[in-house]
Amino acid sequence: MLGRQQRLRNRVQMVVDALVFGLAMYVAHQLRTVWQFEVFGGSRIIGPLEQYFWLFPLVVLGGPFLLNVQGFYNRPGIPSRRLMVWQVLKACAYLTVGLMVVIFVVRQGTVIGRSVILLFGVLSMALLWVKEELWWVWWRSRLGQAQLANRVVLVGPAEDTARFRSEVVALRRGQVTVVAQLDLNERPIEALVSLMHEHSVNAVIVLAKHTYLGQIEQAIEVCEREGVEVWLLADFFKTQVSRTTVDDLYGRPTLVFRTGPEKSWPVMVKQAMDFAGSLVLLLLMAMPMVVVAALIRITSPGPVLFRQQRSGLNGQPFMMLKFRSMTTDAEQRKHELEALNEMTGPVFKVTNDPRITPLGRFLRRYSVDEWPQLINVLRGEMSLVGPRPLPVDEVRRFDDPAHRRRLSVKPGLTCLWQISGRNDLRDFAEWVRLDLEYIDNWSLWLDCKILLLTVPAVVTASGAK
Repeated sequence: MLGRQQRLRNRVQMVVDALVFGLAMYVAHQLRTVWQFEVFGGSRIIGPLEQYFWLFPLVVLGGPFLLNVQGFYNRPGIPSRRLMVWQVLKACAYLTVGLMVVIFVVRQGTVIGRSVILLFGVLSMALLWVKEELWWVWWRSRLGQAQLANRVVLVGPAEDTARFRSEVVALRRGQVTVVAQLDLNERPIEALVSLMHEHSVNAVIVLAKHTYLGQIEQAIEVCEREGVEVWLLADFFKTQVSRTTVDDLYGRPTLVFRTGPEKSWPVMVKQAMDFAGSLVLLLLMAMPMVVVAALIRITSPGPVLFRQQRSGLNGQPFMMLKFRSMTTDAEQRKHELEALNEMTGPVFKVTNDPRITPLGRFLRRYSVDEWPQLINVLRGEMSLVGPRPLPVDEVRRFDDPAHRRRLSVKPGLTCLWQISGRNDLRDFAEWVRLDLEYIDNWSLWLDCKILLLTVPAVVTASGAK
């Protein structure tokens, strides 16, 4: 993982840990109010929570600081449990003792229950351990690997790529997965394109030390065209600089070429919005979704949900969910309607498709069939806003490699072309142009604007047929 991305992730983790320490203090006080005991001869009467407010800044700032001192935020991607427990134990013990000293110095012993501080120490350690275990389970899961691991292709002489790969494995970071190696001195640039498509890579790492600059330029050009990041290890400059203002990859100065939004605080906020928004909408729409599922089951034989492999971030396939709006043999009958296709390019679209059921026509008109995709958003496979995901076979038929750049961000439930009158779009190139316009001008405000404009488009049925 790039140094900038690692620092961003560490800051997010520090914020989460600060909230955990604050929660531990709150729970400790609440437990003490119902659990009548005291230590060291203290009073059994506990003061109100307001008397503890001045301690909260100490714990939410001091806790992450002590963890950082222990090296907690500079660990491998998958650290050992023993190391984690030891670091958490020391940080919580130091913080508990420190709070006791502060209370004694400021003479708050008669107001602040010492048992609350001891309970806080135990609870903070337990909650941090639970948080780390949940993180470990998530990291090892299939969804966690899909979200957090970077699939990369190493480009450079075989000797250099083999050495770098062994260094990455030795570091035990667990955040970079080398899916292929390529020597441009032996294979053409087309081989790099094939590897990117085959493995849906997130980045291409170029080891330029013994590679011709012309080959590097070709590699950057093909990655730029497809929206895949390029991490150019710049240690061939022979400098003694340990850090760089550009970026660094495991301590090596690295030049990063990207055409999409970089991982930053706004991107983290977008991910939080996706999770919270999809969760809230699923809870609110749970009963309507049950009703729709029952109507589909009653009016048409076959499964309630339609599942199809779609191309996600960087082309990574995922199983997209929709309410079934067609007959069960729709895929088999697709070839019969190919002559009626109204879209240029690889996308298939037919007005008044005979495969659509009567209920399905209503579901599509008001975009009800898209509701189950909130599950894909909750799982991190899609976003609320982003280019619409296309079937894997349609992506494979792209006649212009530049169209693959729309895969450089997560697909979404809605995007620019949907609020721009998707019934009128017949040219796939125009569709891609709107998607790339979204990618090149992305901001949180643009996402909010698209979401707001999507609501009237859905209500008035102007966004779909």
